[in-house]
Amino acid sequence: MKIGILGGSFNPIHLGHLIIAQDALEAFGLDRILFMPCASPPHKTAAEMVSAEHRREMVEAAVADHAPFDVSAVEIERGGVSYSIDTVRQLQADDPDPEWNLIIGGDSLAEFHLWRDVEELLQLCAVLTIVRPGFERDQIAASLGLEPDWTKKLLAHVATGHSVKISSSDVRSRIRGGLPIRYLVPDTVSAYIDAHGLYR
Repeated sequence: MKIGILGGSFNPIHLGHLIIAQDALEAFGLDRILFMPCASPPHKTAAEMVSAEHRREMVEAAVADHAPFDVSAVEIERGGVSYSIDTVRQLQADDPDPEWNLIIGGDSLAEFHLWRDVEELLQLCAVLTIVRPGFERDQIAASLGLEPDWTKKLLAHVATGHSVKISSSDVRSRIRGGLPIRYLVPDTVSAYIDAHGLYR
């Protein structure tokens, strides 16, 4: 079984996240996508972060009616700063049978060489990148800062997805401003945010 891991703060999860997941599912022939809400992101401030429990429940609400999508609380239960290498090590130790694949976006690809233990991560799993139309592979390759063999391996798994410009920060800003978030997040997530008074 080929399982894709899609991590993030999901603060909140929005349709862009779900579209990336579906693009990866189709482009790379995955059987399942495992959404992985982090405990604490390594490269973001937690100032506007709602609790891990709220973020996990919003992801569960977002994917509940789509069988290939599931949610894992591995990073939340582990606590502390969430690094992908620790997550992949743990998933493989707990269940070595699936083929684990890490899903990232084009923006993350440009900074991937800065991730913790990046070469070990590339040894442990395939890194699948979903990029927007117009992505310049050669420009990114020159700036990756990795050895040529690692760069080649990373760029071997790049697929073009849909161009969707939605961000969690924009969703939060609209909520604070009293603007609608319909068509930006699933209706179930919007209802959860309203019910719990989040981001106000």
